[in-house]
Amino acid sequence: MNFKRRDFLKTASISGLAVGLAASESLLSPLTAANEPSESQQTTRSGEMIYRTLGSTKEKVSAIGLGGHHIGRQKDELESIKIIRSAIDRGITFMDNSWDYHNGGSEMRMGKALQDGYRQKVFLMTKIDGRTKASAAKQIDESLQRLQTDHVDLMQFHEVIRLEDPDRIFAPGGAAEAMLEAKKAGKVRYIGFTGHKDPFVHLRMLEVAAKNNFHFDTVQMPLNVMDAHFRSFERSVLPKLVQNKIGVLGMKSMGDQVILKSNTVKPIECLHYAMNLPTSTVITGIDSMEILNQAFEAARTFQPMSQAQVAALLGKTAKVAATGQYELFKTSNRFDSTAKNPTWLG
Repeated sequence: MNFKRRDFLKTASISGLAVGLAASESLLSPLTAANEPSESQQTTRSGEMIYRTLGSTKEKVSAIGLGGHHIGRQKDELESIKIIRSAIDRGITFMDNSWDYHNGGSEMRMGKALQDGYRQKVFLMTKIDGRTKASAAKQIDESLQRLQTDHVDLMQFHEVIRLEDPDRIFAPGGAAEAMLEAKKAGKVRYIGFTGHKDPFVHLRMLEVAAKNNFHFDTVQMPLNVMDAHFRSFERSVLPKLVQNKIGVLGMKSMGDQVILKSNTVKPIECLHYAMNLPTSTVITGIDSMEILNQAFEAARTFQPMSQAQVAALLGKTAKVAATGQYELFKTSNRFDSTAKNPTWLG
């Protein structure tokens, strides 16, 4: 990247909308290639939803994905099931989940919701934390049991947030062996990884995978209106994913509502920004029917954004985003489930 951090800090410190916009426009230039229309951006509309191709696969998925953690937060699991089925009935096909969400509660609720023919209507994804072959294999089988299915469409290595995670996953006897065996057995169709801490860790995961002749189908990472200003996945990782035709799964578009507390952007703007990037799906937390309606409103009103529109959003967030204070998943351990539960890694 030609962009220099000191240049950004200098411009971001100067007040005034015009200067903010100029700084934001300078952020756009390194991403020109990544933001060109790609296969993942070739959208089709049907009903209330937009659908995109998932990377180099031929799978079509909804441009908005249902976040797995949030559908485990309701006191009554019947409410969770209602949200999931309503989302599917209205056109959301991408289902996100993880082995560790609510100690398996999210997977169990989704498994119940996907009965009665709903499983056949969705692209089902979950994640595992295990870094050893034994722990990963065990978690894969437990996830399938909870989800009440014999396979998932996508399984991802979860929380790749430490520099040693790629080495552990691809080491002899590591989790990659379990994942490949699960794919061979028909338990997993596609393989990806997720992380939220630092783009350098993502780049290392891609590097180690390449050295092991492994090509990921998907990568999940934070993509939001503040990321471009601080330890940016958008600037560092996204162009490589587009170049290698890896499906981009955006998350943390609102940082679990923390970004909204900056009082600089609205929820629909956050979703539109992430959808405007070459994402196949933007996974968002939906914990009520009201928030479900918000997600569909974002899909209904989305139109490709001009560079001026993107620059305006980045201009509004430049000053408050400079230190990562609203991206707590990068700057704190608040979202680091495996750090708090190291036994999950195996």
